[in-house]
Amino acid sequence: METRKIDNFELQLVPMQEEHIPRLHELSIAVNWPHRPEDWAVALALGEGVIAFDEIGRPVSSAMMFPLGEGVANIGMVITSPRLQNHGAARWLMDEMLQRTQGKVRRLNATKAAYNLYLSMGFQPFALVLQHQGTAIALAGEDARVRLMTETDAAGIIETDKRGFGSDRSPVIEHLLTLSEAMVLEENGRINGYALCRRFGRGHVLGPVVAASEEDAVALIRPLIALHEGNFLRMDTRHPNGPLQAALEQAGLALFDHVTTMQLEPIGKSPELTVFGLANQALG
Repeated sequence: METRKIDNFELQLVPMQEEHIPRLHELSIAVNWPHRPEDWAVALALGEGVIAFDEIGRPVSSAMMFPLGEGVANIGMVITSPRLQNHGAARWLMDEMLQRTQGKVRRLNATKAAYNLYLSMGFQPFALVLQHQGTAIALAGEDARVRLMTETDAAGIIETDKRGFGSDRSPVIEHLLTLSEAMVLEENGRINGYALCRRFGRGHVLGPVVAASEEDAVALIRPLIALHEGNFLRMDTRHPNGPLQAALEQAGLALFDHVTTMQLEPIGKSPELTVFGLANQALG
């Protein structure tokens, strides 16, 4: 355990544990994040983090890191209680995450409020993440290449994700598959795209979505949108002003907000496919 005095508060930093989920949920509610306790449980299953408490046991800050293959890690769930924002708590926890991810490409998604902090720590802007959400409206059309996932598709989905993400994040995909509805796009006996949809926040979230083109991404999400017609649905994407964004708007998922993906080191080889829908803002 580490302690530090920040703005007259004596804070204690401890490893994040499952028993902390109710307090983490309390912290995310304080900053109007949509995460349910179940969403925090998914985050803890896929990553590790720290939480800071004040002298009377109130949670005041959190941060997590998510290994996404041998050379890549996302930093996320960086939350600071409003009463301690701009007093150094977030930088303290970020320093801890940077130590834990040394030697890896570090990525994160920065809100407008945190952008300058991450810039001062060496992160550089990479792309905008567009958060689309709303009450789902089914889209017309279908694609004969797209079908529901079967039990035998897991290995093909993991390989497809590797081709799209550029790194082997199979533990993440394996876990998300247990929680998700999944569609695959199959061509000549090979899976060449997939889309997942699972419970998150106010409803369901689409992602990851990996495909060769925006048109293929739309074909993959179309049946999942239809499954949730009339209910709240969200999708985060880094692809504006194209067929995907047009389809999301048509499906009732209006642009709600955006954050900036930032990274600390450059990415090497370009992937063969493209990630059109993020797993969520923490996981990328």
